[in-house]
Amino acid sequence: MGILSPKWDRALVGALVAGPLFWVFLFLIGGSAPHLAWPLQAPVRFLLPALAFPLLEEFVFRGGVQQLLRDLLGSRGLGPVTAANVLTSVLFAGLHFLNHPPLWAALTFFPSLVFGYFMDRDQRLRLPMLLHVFYNFGYYWLFGPPPGR
Repeated sequence: MGILSPKWDRALVGALVAGPLFWVFLFLIGGSAPHLAWPLQAPVRFLLPALAFPLLEEFVFRGGVQQLLRDLLGSRGLGPVTAANVLTSVLFAGLHFLNHPPLWAALTFFPSLVFGYFMDRDQRLRLPMLLHVFYNFGYYWLFGPPPGR
């Protein structure tokens, strides 16, 4: 398998479907009609949170923090979710409180668990990075510039 050909399974399909379902949910609870051309008008403001930040965050959180915690704690956890993943996700969400509204920051805990699951499962950053970019790309494209930036 090449670097960009992920192992297609139910977990990965579920993770890919979760993003668009969340975007639809956000739209239904009060989102306004998206201005789909905004990234062309402000490409840097779009590409930083949609591409650069997810890659950097996955390198630091999954490739660094989660791996360190997994080395220290082993693979202990509940089912497929390791303690290292939970602790990394708490830190990940906690740091989002610095620059984002509280509910938005708290909700980052759940996709972080997804990213961490794939890191634990595959021991590679490929899927966490691709999923994080996919989630952020869709979210920021449909709902505008990131809050607090």
